Amino acid sequence: MADSQVLPKRGPFRSTWLRARKARTPLVLSRRPRRRLGTLRWCGRRRLRRRLLQAEAAGADWRESGCPVPRAVARRPKPEAPRPAPAAPPAASGPATLPIPPVRPAGPGRALLLLPLEQGFTFSGICRVTCLYGQVQVFGFTISQGQPAQEVFSAYTHSRLAINAVHYSMPEKSKKEMKREARTLLRSHLSRDDRCRLMKNFSPLCSIVMLEQLKTSTVNFLVSHPGLSYVFVQESPTFQINSEHLALRSVGIKREKKKNGLRLTESVLSALEELVTVSCEEVDGCPVILVCGSQDVGKSTFNRYLINQLLNSISCIDYLECDLGQTEFTPPGCISLLNITEPILGPPFTHQRTPQKMVYYGKPSCKNNYENYIEIIKYVFSSYKRESPLIVNTMGWVSDKGLLLLIDLIRLLSPSHVVQFSSGRSKYMPNLTPDYVDDMDGLYTKSKSRVRNRGFQLAEFTENLEFADEEKESPIVFTGHKLICVQSDFTFRKTPRNRESHNKVLRDLAVLGYLGQLQPPVPRPLCPLHGLTPYQVPFNAVALRIIHADVAPTHILYAVNASWVGLCKILDDVRGYANGPILLAQTPICDCLGFGICRGIDMEKRLYHILTPVPPEELRNVNCLLVGAISIPHCVFKSQRGLEGTIPYITTDYNFKLPGASEKIGARETEETCEEKVHPKPKLYRRIN
Repeated sequence: MADSQVLPKRGPFRSTWLRARKARTPLVLSRRPRRRLGTLRWCGRRRLRRRLLQAEAAGADWRESGCPVPRAVARRPKPEAPRPAPAAPPAASGPATLPIPPVRPAGPGRALLLLPLEQGFTFSGICRVTCLYGQVQVFGFTISQGQPAQEVFSAYTHSRLAINAVHYSMPEKSKKEMKREARTLLRSHLSRDDRCRLMKNFSPLCSIVMLEQLKTSTVNFLVSHPGLSYVFVQESPTFQINSEHLALRSVGIKREKKKNGLRLTESVLSALEELVTVSCEEVDGCPVILVCGSQDVGKSTFNRYLINQLLNSISCIDYLECDLGQTEFTPPGCISLLNITEPILGPPFTHQRTPQKMVYYGKPSCKNNYENYIEIIKYVFSSYKRESPLIVNTMGWVSDKGLLLLIDLIRLLSPSHVVQFSSGRSKYMPNLTPDYVDDMDGLYTKSKSRVRNRGFQLAEFTENLEFADEEKESPIVFTGHKLICVQSDFTFRKTPRNRESHNKVLRDLAVLGYLGQLQPPVPRPLCPLHGLTPYQVPFNAVALRIIHADVAPTHILYAVNASWVGLCKILDDVRGYANGPILLAQTPICDCLGFGICRGIDMEKRLYHILTPVPPEELRNVNCLLVGAISIPHCVFKSQRGLEGTIPYITTDYNFKLPGASEKIGARETEETCEEKVHPKPKLYRRIN
């Protein structure tokens, strides 16, 4: 018998779907929802119908009340079974978190912000923050009522900053008296109607902040260059223009989402609390805090936050910069020691400062010249007086020789606390416990035999330190440090492929921030660099040295012209030479007083034309010019206003075969080290044999 043919199964007819749809409960809406439904488009109606049907399928009766009630319970209520006595609810730890009311305009370029307790206002842009009532915290620094205003810089190159309302001591006043006091403070800033609207959201623990427009010559100089106007505020199309949007726009800031702000993990908060407590107790003297970890794990952000937290209780903090590529207070390529007395409320290019001691290393990386790097750190650290806590910032190179160099630094600086950062994306790094550091050989130091309850002696390093007479009589013994491991959870956009370009942008911004000191103060207009009058320096008044490359004497002036130069002071007397230029055979370890641009060389009069913000009284001590691998940003040459015709120092015909010429000026690594670094290719599939 032939096989019977199997007929394919047919889908349901249209009549089946119609019967199923008629069996559903009709969607009955009241008069007001029907009116709203008439204003919806067809896609909105489909979305609303789908949500209602999903609610009905879940057993909710949405027709009778706004809250979902189970259908079975609504139709046939069952007798309640005896229930055990409910447990007492836990005591509330504080008042309920209230929403942030809209920002109120308070005149041209001013706005008022009321922040309930434990609420934060995340923003981008620059403004001046004044606390009129209560107490707020910005980047770890506390601003209380009556304190002077603080300049805050929230840039897109870093995590956005937030103004957070914190708990403060409650005065012995009633809520009515507090409200009357706050209303009196607002009388000179807001109209009566705005004041009444704002006071409706007033609570005893809230804070009132004044946001004012801020303009500085440095920021104006930065954003005047093409491509850098986005650093602080990025214009984006908005579909809701209200009074808050207009008020913030007049101030010069933009409200951001909370997820774009700074997020600190529990381990970071715990480390901050411990270090602040230790620094304020001063039982064992001033602590020395060394922060280490791989690249892009949040070391610099942690340092800024820690400095601000310490300044809430201590008048000053010392800071030792050992990271050549991403410096905090100086242009790149420097090792410096600073005394910090003001909070850090912005990225590095907004707070360039004059260090207490600084040496120009000349390169953004210490590779291939480790010994000079160690000697410079010893020279700068010798100026530390141990009168305030010291924070040491280190490089992000913690593999191979970089780890050995870090062990040398721990032995030489003898920190009391080592904060080691780690992340799920960072490379593996062993825990730098005292036992590990004691048993490991560094790049230039040897391991010491571990002694219980004792440290290790460094006779070769104690000669450079200044101690009191009673301390010099006893041998110098450095005790072991305490290791604090911190797990970082930063979300960053850097990858091994774009990290170098991103770091190059930050280094250029630091140089531009330093050059911004040449501009006249606000409200005077900006002056292009080619319009400023340079200093004239004779050839025989200063010595020259090219740090990063060997340049033939006949080409030395080509290397100096239109270059970033360090203005240094050496002990040797260079006067007495009739002609110049005076060339140094070796790179000296000397004090750097500042930086400048050699904008031209007059061969007839034998003069250097130097453009620098260093004051004239300091320039009298300069007798050496050091030229390194740190280059002037290209936008300085190509984007100056007022230039007509051929732009100076810009050419397409450049000979890279000249001694000292390089295609990667200002790169973090040399060509030799870049060849060793090969990025692994992504695995798109797995091969199965």
